[in-house]
Amino acid sequence: MGILDLSNINFYILIVVSVLNSIMLCLASAKLFQILQQSGYKLRGYNAWLKDTKIKFVGRLVMLSFLSLISVLVTNALLDGFGEYYSYFGLIFYVYFSIVFIINMSKIPQKAPLKQTRRMNRLIFTTSILVVIVSFFMMAITTEYVSFIKYGIIVLTPLFMPIIVPFANILNTPMEHIIRSGYIKKAKAKLKRMPNLIKIGITGSYGKTTTKHILNVMLSKKYSVCMTPHSFNTPMGLTKVVLKYLKRNNQILIAEMGARHIGDIKYLCDLIKPKHAIITSVASQHLLTFGSIENVAKAKGELVEAITDGYVVFNGNNIGSKKMYDECLKNKILAGVDLDGAFVNITNVKCTNTGSEFNLNVDGKSVVCSTKLLGMGNIQDIAISAALAYKLGVELQDIADAISTLQPIQHRLEIINNIGGVTIIDNSYNSSVESTQTSLDVLKLFEGKKIIVTPGIVEMGEKEFDANVDFGERIAEICDEVVILNLVNKEAILQGLKNKKFDENNIITADNLSDAKKKFPEIAGEGDVILFENDLPDNYT
Repeated sequence: MGILDLSNINFYILIVVSVLNSIMLCLASAKLFQILQQSGYKLRGYNAWLKDTKIKFVGRLVMLSFLSLISVLVTNALLDGFGEYYSYFGLIFYVYFSIVFIINMSKIPQKAPLKQTRRMNRLIFTTSILVVIVSFFMMAITTEYVSFIKYGIIVLTPLFMPIIVPFANILNTPMEHIIRSGYIKKAKAKLKRMPNLIKIGITGSYGKTTTKHILNVMLSKKYSVCMTPHSFNTPMGLTKVVLKYLKRNNQILIAEMGARHIGDIKYLCDLIKPKHAIITSVASQHLLTFGSIENVAKAKGELVEAITDGYVVFNGNNIGSKKMYDECLKNKILAGVDLDGAFVNITNVKCTNTGSEFNLNVDGKSVVCSTKLLGMGNIQDIAISAALAYKLGVELQDIADAISTLQPIQHRLEIINNIGGVTIIDNSYNSSVESTQTSLDVLKLFEGKKIIVTPGIVEMGEKEFDANVDFGERIAEICDEVVILNLVNKEAILQGLKNKKFDENNIITADNLSDAKKKFPEIAGEGDVILFENDLPDNYT
């Protein structure tokens, strides 16, 4: 093949063009990198995104290649006979269309933007090498055997990106495993050097992050506490916390533990080796990966099994958690709201649209508390947090004082006032069936027109359609207007609204939150309330 002759100038031109194409396509594939990152670098989540309504992204790639191919063919035909180097002129259109594609994709709002971590940089590097190889050999072959298109074949490389990116991820897997093992080994060694550190694991289908924050405030009344920030609840997330955030003077480490598969929490427990545990809930969230509610309970039970001589606190108001409490043979504690016989029992709850008041009853003692947090879900999280804080020596009055200072967690029933006279209830973190009911109960406390913006409940597997039909029925009983985002659960929610004879004129559909916001001036005015319920993560939009 003459093109591969090192004395042929075209050999070096093809290398340069291939490198430039690689850079351009890596920029154009930012969405693919982002989805893979949000899927925990696991192909199952990435493939689910490709199969869902997001085929529109692939459609954009097809349009990019199609327009570029037409331009290249026309250019080659018009310049035929002027010399082979004129074949490169058609690529100008490819570069132009690619730049337009990159700019337009960058303007799309992202709930969780791509994070430039070291692992992501390694993935991008491997992807770029693969693109260079594919680009070079595609051009080399067509130059030799399909002369009428020559170098223009490179415009088809965008079509391969949905395959090249995950393939690069597969190639990197052995190396990533070695790197991850090294970091985990360092984290374990650091924890071993802190034998007096009290380690607490928190898991559940929902309520983990809120409980973590509440417990942190309570325990900080007596201890120096390190809490995993944000939703750092994966092996590498917890490893990063131990290596970067945990200080030598910290007395307590609070570790949120997330799971999508059986064995995930056991792996985290082997890393952290928690002394105490809190089970916030066992519910139907993540059924898509767990398969059944029994598997969800089994996964949460891995944290219980890891506890030897510490306390395990259960949310008695959650059916799944209460069942685990009944079956538990460890040093167990029950806490909840209006729960006779529980170690911590919250009673006389009074909820308003500015907060809640209640009696906190612990071990025969009682204190009146007030909080800015809204909804019964938050009150339950306060109960289970108070149970462990009290057992670890925090005085009851100090717990009450901590409760009075609690602030809403971002995107979890967070109230945002005075947005053009409209009150916003931001509960846009991933929802469960239970949390949607809490959100609707909070919305019911407000005056004015009630508007909900939601894409429905996701990751529920076979139960997802029925759950969203029920969600639609519950929405119809409280809301005046409904904005349904995306297509994922549109039909199910519409069915639920229809079952309750909800006015179809008060139903709006939108492709995404950005499109929905453009319609707010038409449907919301001063004194109205908008609930953002479960704004889908980017791998669902």
